[in-house]
Amino acid sequence: MSPAWITRPRSNVMDHLIEKQRDFFASGQTRPFAFRAQMLRRLREAIGACEEEIFAALAADLGKSRVAGYTTEIGPCLAEITHARRNLRRWTKPRRVAGPRLFPLSRGRLVCEPLGVCLVVSPWNYPFHLAIAPLVASIAAGNCTVLKPSELSANTAQALSRMIGRCFDEAFISVVCGGPDVAKELLERKFDHIFYTGGERVGRIVMQAAARHLTPVTLELGGKSPCIVTDDCDPAKTARRIAWGKFLNAGQTCVAPDYLLVQEPMREELTARIKACIQDFYGVEPRESPDYGRIINGHHFDRLMGLLQGQEVLFGGQTDRDTLYISPTLLGAPADETPVMREEIFGPLLPILPFGHLSEAIDFVNRRPKPLALYVFSRSADRQQQILAGTSSGGVCINDTIVHLTAPTLPFGGVGASGFGRYHGKAGFDAVSNQKSILHQTLLFDVPKRFAPSREEDLRLLRAMLK
Repeated sequence: MSPAWITRPRSNVMDHLIEKQRDFFASGQTRPFAFRAQMLRRLREAIGACEEEIFAALAADLGKSRVAGYTTEIGPCLAEITHARRNLRRWTKPRRVAGPRLFPLSRGRLVCEPLGVCLVVSPWNYPFHLAIAPLVASIAAGNCTVLKPSELSANTAQALSRMIGRCFDEAFISVVCGGPDVAKELLERKFDHIFYTGGERVGRIVMQAAARHLTPVTLELGGKSPCIVTDDCDPAKTARRIAWGKFLNAGQTCVAPDYLLVQEPMREELTARIKACIQDFYGVEPRESPDYGRIINGHHFDRLMGLLQGQEVLFGGQTDRDTLYISPTLLGAPADETPVMREEIFGPLLPILPFGHLSEAIDFVNRRPKPLALYVFSRSADRQQQILAGTSSGGVCINDTIVHLTAPTLPFGGVGASGFGRYHGKAGFDAVSNQKSILHQTLLFDVPKRFAPSREEDLRLLRAMLK
């Protein structure tokens, strides 16, 4: 059955779709282990069958090469599915826990049960990966899912719609496409969990909508992810890994290094090495490289041009609005109050700021909202630990960038303004499951001291038992 493609708000279509999913969930078909395992296998097969279509869509939307498309989109999804299939039986198995000390013969169990119908609202920057990864968690947990991809990456949204429609009944998984009005219509309805990836402004809207129904949410937002580089780093590897992480997808990555804090006297050498890495990666003219992407649309291009205005350009700075091209650009230390240091950049602009003592860099990070990611480049375990102990962030990657989010074993998510909730692997499964607590009480005897009428000596006994 083909998925819903909605180009304008149609309340009756949405109501009917959600009702079908609720009926399908109520039938109990999604709960058995065999069904979940089969659906995960089917999703993997569907991705393999549609790989070329996905590559073409990603190239059309963001200028992604086939290698970038596989490395950052398709490959991580396949790894997530593989991890879920290998661990699903263990995740779904009831877990025994101890009962209360007052009742030594009681037995506790934790049972993970599905929530019901989940809504996944995915972004445009990694339009396949960030749609499928939450979907994997939802399938593994035994839920039905409505997937709303971003209208800005329209080609990938259509590819997702066709892929899901060919392989799954819309009563189980459905893709609903359209613009902000469609998203607004969906958010007015009751879901059992909402998973949103995107910006803070829309994240607040999602949370407000969820609050009306007391719906739990996972918000993966973003923010300004700092990168601290100490003077004892490996300059060659540091430059290469920073350049890769920053300019991947033309900087349109929620965990891309947003700015560098480089300890003097390393700044000058590191800047020169990053310049050289950019040329190694993309050639003298990056606009001609098949490995360098494009800005998603004119609105975001203009926003980035506004951030670039008035800044010292150390390298790059070439732009072309007709082709939505902004070259990899290094900026001298911007003033703290400028928009490029106050707003999430989400593009190929990299400010480089110096610091002296490590405490200065830590203080600089702590004066800003807690970031989604923090990067540390240092050979010193003591310095690494000082930064870890002195800062708070959703996640940390030491001596590399971005790759921490590719591990299904590491829960991924934000803190504070960068979001809350975790997913990937078991964390994603837990996010869209209800961990039901069950206590089995013995009928062999009772603890009379808990019943009225009470006496002071009962209190002494209870104190001794419940220490």
